[in-house]
Amino acid sequence: MGETFYHNRYDFSTLNDHIATLQKRFSFVSVHIIGQSVLGLPIYELRIGNGEKEVHWNGSFHANEWITTPLLMKIVEEYLQALEGNSEIESVRALELYYSTSLSVVPMVNPDGVNLVHHGAPHHSYYRERVKEMNEGHINFLPWKANIRGVDLNNQFPAHWEVEKRRKPESPTFRDYPGKRPLSEPESLAMYKLVQDRNFTRVLCFHSQGEVIYWGYQHLEPSRAKNVVEAFRSVSQYIPVQTVDSHAGFKDWFIFETGEEGYTVEIGKGINPLPFSTFQHHVARVKKLAVQSLLL
Repeated sequence: MGETFYHNRYDFSTLNDHIATLQKRFSFVSVHIIGQSVLGLPIYELRIGNGEKEVHWNGSFHANEWITTPLLMKIVEEYLQALEGNSEIESVRALELYYSTSLSVVPMVNPDGVNLVHHGAPHHSYYRERVKEMNEGHINFLPWKANIRGVDLNNQFPAHWEVEKRRKPESPTFRDYPGKRPLSEPESLAMYKLVQDRNFTRVLCFHSQGEVIYWGYQHLEPSRAKNVVEAFRSVSQYIPVQTVDSHAGFKDWFIFETGEEGYTVEIGKGINPLPFSTFQHHVARVKKLAVQSLLL
């Protein structure tokens, strides 16, 4: 059904059409808008399940890591198909997951940035010129990580943000600038409010580079996280890394704020964007991990 959606131009329009198709076919999924991007595109959340345990996945915080969006959508689609057919996903009965877990998925946190990587500077006259300046005059936007205002959305959260502010770029640019203040961008603010409004006990943030899983923050993570990340490693072969010298990311803040489990799952190795020819390889590994995140 959905194979036409999986291609190397998976932009916001593709996501929009893909979600509409899933919503039309499957009664098991509900679609919500949790905010808007700088350019007014909706930030979608998909919800599946009615269990007590609340789990959240997200993708495309970084524009050039857009492959994480079709990756999550592929797993969501297979989960919905298994529910429809009362069958299994990764040898686990889908209805068991549905009744034990409430899953939240924000597949594209940064739709303006993803579109920029795919299509180049937007038609909006102000941002058309600004992104060219921030991209150091280059017309190739493939390395772009930030949102359309040149702010790194995964450097925006109030978990020792001031540390990142001191050592990162001082003005908007294509990557790493943490903004003038925490949560200055509508996309990061939407994700912040989503957490505040819900009761997630586990979040998985999907990025692309390194085949590792970052799972701690200043040793504030719950003790059970060690066993969970080991289960993730056993099915995906991604290497667990407890702590690194990094702050202000969504996963960092989630652990800092709630004391619950947060994981940044880095798929693939090479140069971002990862080649789409590797897509099925990533699906096979990440789907096992994703199902474990609902089962454990």
